[in-house]
Amino acid sequence: MKFYRAIFLCVLPLLLPGSSCSTVRQLPTVADSTRVEIRTETVFQKDTVFVELPRVVERVAVLDTVSHLENEFAASAAVVSGGVLKHSLETKPVKLPAFVDKQIVYRDSIIYKDRVQTVTVEVPRQLTGWQQAKLRVGGFCFFAVILIGLYFLITSIHKLNLF
Repeated sequence: MKFYRAIFLCVLPLLLPGSSCSTVRQLPTVADSTRVEIRTETVFQKDTVFVELPRVVERVAVLDTVSHLENEFAASAAVVSGGVLKHSLETKPVKLPAFVDKQIVYRDSIIYKDRVQTVTVEVPRQLTGWQQAKLRVGGFCFFAVILIGLYFLITSIHKLNLF
């Protein structure tokens, strides 16, 4: 029994370093892609605009006793002198409110860029024949070592009569 343990302890360190070697690995390759999304939103908003009326002056002279000048935004004065009626009409400068629908356009663009670079990582030198053989046989030997270890564990527990 001690002989098997000695062999196991001598063989185990020889098998473990071979399981840590690896080959060249390559990242997945995905092409660069660019996608542009444009969003346009139109909103109509009520707005008030003030329209300014110009100042207008009107005067008239007639040979009559009655004269009438009228305007929505006016001041009027009449004077009779020497048989002639003089009448003047002046508009006052006023800002009138006018209601309009103001169009507001919101434009937004979103650019999606996906970039994945492929990088190849190489080992500094080629593997030797011995290292390649260890890589090929390493998985099998690791499994065999586990089975041998389980065998020794079960036999030692069985000899101790714990069950």
